[in-house]
Amino acid sequence: MKKQVIIDTDPGPDDGIAILTALGSPVIEVLGVCAVAGNVPLHHTVRNVRKILELAERQDVRAFAGAEAPLARPLFTAEYVHGKTGFDGYDLPEPTMPVQSLHAADFIVEEVVSRPPKTITICALGPLTNIANALERDGCIAERIEQIVWMGGALSEGGNVTPAAEFNCYVDPEAAERVLSSGAKVVMMPLDVTHKAHVTADRIERFRTMRNKVGPIFAELLTYAKQFDWQKYGTDRAPMHDPTTVVWLLRPELFSGLHVNVEVETTSPLTTGMTVIDWWGVTNRQKNAYVVRDVDAEGLYDLIFESFRRLP
Repeated sequence: MKKQVIIDTDPGPDDGIAILTALGSPVIEVLGVCAVAGNVPLHHTVRNVRKILELAERQDVRAFAGAEAPLARPLFTAEYVHGKTGFDGYDLPEPTMPVQSLHAADFIVEEVVSRPPKTITICALGPLTNIANALERDGCIAERIEQIVWMGGALSEGGNVTPAAEFNCYVDPEAAERVLSSGAKVVMMPLDVTHKAHVTADRIERFRTMRNKVGPIFAELLTYAKQFDWQKYGTDRAPMHDPTTVVWLLRPELFSGLHVNVEVETTSPLTTGMTVIDWWGVTNRQKNAYVVRDVDAEGLYDLIFESFRRLP
């Protein structure tokens, strides 16, 4: 039986690669793709979801619009990285497939409740607002979800939007706190692991030389988006963030980490959005997440390219 997956996302090229990796995998069934405001506002992210699905010729996968803003604060976006649309760098056609009328949070609740327990995984590629809203609508889904695999937070790598905070957690720390305290099984892909999966010029070239339409297009999108990271971190050291969540479903043995306690700072003016990770178990706080810290980057990219080669 295929893995039943809901993708919650704010695309961004990294998000696009994660979605396409899932769509190209023979062992994953994508039940729906939910858009949330994050990298860019919601009207762009829901458009980008539909662009990705149409690029993959997968209009059968439903697209849902979710939260326009975080739970308790104004939206902070990342146009300075991804451009105004989130997909600057390649002019993808305007999508024609519909957005479903159901709110993304309601879709998550309906799918989890209507299927057998522990059969649905949520891959969360952005702020956790939609998932927090779903848990608010029906807290019982926490124990029915197989796992929530979230790209977010940081341990010793520091932040990428403030010295302390990773972007997805910084945008909606209250949502992250709600999800982590829900009792749901959470697997967390922090910057510590995504910064070990470098987007190098050679890897972009592998996308560019694929004999399909999807690979070369994403080579252009990555080239645009990663200019910011190359300037920030150094040439050929741009991180690959969101696909780690999907690859975890395909080959978790590529990763290593620990089951630990994670708390989220929501009030400090200096450290809002910081994930306080008790890596060494120095507190008695309940372990609420499996935090990944290492990855076999070559193995990760091999699986991404394997999925991409199955796409149009």
